[in-house]
Amino acid sequence: MAPQDRLNALSEGGTATLEVPPATEAGAPPVLVSVRDLCVSYGGHQVVSDVSFDLPRGHRLALIGESGSGKSTIARSLLRLLPAGVGKARGTIEVQGQDVLTLPERHFRPLRGRTIGFVPQDPASSLNPVRTIGSQAREASALLPGDLSKAQRHQAVVEVLQRVGLDDPERVLASYPHQLSGGMLQRVLIGFAVLPEPALLVADEPTSALDVTIQKRILDLLDELRDSLDISLLLITHDLAIAAERADSVVVLKDGRVQEAGPTARVSSAPTSDYAKRLHADVPALNPDRYADLRDVGAARRARASDEGPKIAVRGVSKTFTVDRSRLTAVDDLSFEVPAGTTHAIVGESGSGKTTTIRLLLGLETPDAGSIEVAGERVDGRTHGELRSLRRHLQFVYQNPFTSLDPTWKVERLVREPLDRFRIGTKDERRAAVREALDAVGLDQTLLARRPDALSGGQRQRVAIARALVLKPDVIVLDEPTSALDVSVQADIVQVLLTLQAELGLTYVFVSHDLALVRQLAHTVTVVRRGRVVEEGTVAQIFDAPREDYTRTLLDSIPDAHHGRTS
Repeated sequence: MAPQDRLNALSEGGTATLEVPPATEAGAPPVLVSVRDLCVSYGGHQVVSDVSFDLPRGHRLALIGESGSGKSTIARSLLRLLPAGVGKARGTIEVQGQDVLTLPERHFRPLRGRTIGFVPQDPASSLNPVRTIGSQAREASALLPGDLSKAQRHQAVVEVLQRVGLDDPERVLASYPHQLSGGMLQRVLIGFAVLPEPALLVADEPTSALDVTIQKRILDLLDELRDSLDISLLLITHDLAIAAERADSVVVLKDGRVQEAGPTARVSSAPTSDYAKRLHADVPALNPDRYADLRDVGAARRARASDEGPKIAVRGVSKTFTVDRSRLTAVDDLSFEVPAGTTHAIVGESGSGKTTTIRLLLGLETPDAGSIEVAGERVDGRTHGELRSLRRHLQFVYQNPFTSLDPTWKVERLVREPLDRFRIGTKDERRAAVREALDAVGLDQTLLARRPDALSGGQRQRVAIARALVLKPDVIVLDEPTSALDVSVQADIVQVLLTLQAELGLTYVFVSHDLALVRQLAHTVTVVRRGRVVEEGTVAQIFDAPREDYTRTLLDSIPDAHHGRTS
C-alpha cells in the first residue's frame, strides 16, 4: 500500500496522521515534513488546533479550506514567519528530522530558502515595484551554495528563468514588475524559490489570481519541477478540484481543525465529513449541473423569445486606444446578442478585450465603430444625461466589492445611494426598498448599520448586488463577481443570482475567466481573443463541441479531478 493510502480519514473535528513506513522499508520514501499536534494562536486567540500530517519526500500534499481555515497560518508556522510577539505555535514541525519550532533563529535561517522554498499568493505585492527583477534576483542567488562568482550566479539565475518557461531571461531581468504579466511574475517567483533546489516547496494559492490557461501552465510547471528536482510540494488552495488533480493527498481544514484527510482520489470522489461534502458540492468543476433547474428557467425564456428582439445587441463594435504613441485595438468588430431573462458570458484570457467590451456596453467608453442597444435603445452616441436615465435599467457589479464600496458608509446608505441619486420615492419608500433588496440577496437586516470592513467577503459582494438591484434594473453586468471569493461563498452568490433571475427575469452579462463557473451559470457564451470573437454559441455547444483550437485550450485548462495523478 502506498504511504498516502494509509492516511486515516477522520470525522469532523478530528486530526489526521499520514502513516509512513520507515525509510528503511523497501521502496518507501522517507518523511520530509512531520507535523504533530500543531496549535497556533494570535494574541491569545487559538486559530489552529491539533493539526497533524506527514509529507513524504517527493510527494504532493494539499491543505484545502475556506479563508480563515488556518491553511496559510500552518505554512507560516512551517516557515517561521508568524508575526513576532503575536503569533505563537506549539507542537512539533519536523523538517528532515529537525523540529523547526525549537531551533534558534540563527540555526533556522539557513533552512529558509535553501531547504524550504516559498511561492506566495500575489506576485505583484511580493516583488519590490521600484527595483528591477535582476536586482531582486541577486538576492535570491545569494542562497546558492558554494563560492560562486557574480557571473556564475547570474548564469544560474538565467538558467532557472529559462527552466520555468521565460524565453528571454535577460529582458525579464532588466524589467520592473509592472512591465511583466501576472503569469510571468509568478514564474519569476517560482524560479527564485527553486533556484537553490530546496527539498520542500510551499506554494500558497499560487494561481488564484491567474487566468485558467496560465493557471494550468503554472501548475504543470510545479509538477515538472517536482519530478525533475525530487521536490516535495505543500500546496495551499481553496479549490478542491485543483487539489484533486494536482496532489497525492489532502488535508481538509475548517476553523483551524482537520475535518478530513486522505488520498485525493478518495476525498474528492467520496468525502466522509459533512464539511468536505459541502466543499465538494461547491466546486464548479466537480458539479457542472448543480444549478440546472434554475438555469432551465432562463433557457425556457430564451426559447420563447426566439422570435422577439434581443434585450442586448452589440453589432460590429470596435475600439482602439493610443498607448505610448502606438495604436492598440482592444475590441475588433465584436458582435453578440442576449435574449431577455438569460445569462450571456464573455470569456477569454487577460487582454482579450472583456473589460473594454463591458465599458462600451455601460456607456463608459464610446465605440469607434458599430452600435450597442439595450432594450431597443442605443447606448452609444448618448449624452451624459441620457446615459444617466438609461443606467436606471442597466446596473454594474464590480469584481472587488471591498474597493467598490465606500468604506466610511454603512450598508443602508450604500444600498440606498442609487435611490437617493435618482430621487426615487419618499424616505420611507427608500428604506423599504433597501430592506427588500437585502432580503433578495439573503442578508439580515441587522447588517444595515455595519460598514464594509465589518462584513465578510461574501456579505460585501451581496451588498454590491443589492445596491445594483435596488433600482429594479432589467440588465446587470457582472465583472468577475466571485473571483475573490472562496468556493463556498461563490456558490452562495451564484445561487442568489440565478434565483433572482428566475424570479425577476433579469438579464445578465457575465464576464469571467473561470470556465467551470460559466458552465454552471450561463446560457450562451462568446469566446474572445485579442478583441475578436473566436466562437460563440450555447453553453452546450461551446463546452461539448468546441470548434476552435483556442476554445479547446481554454476548456483543457479546467481542473479535471478524474485525471489527477497518483504516486
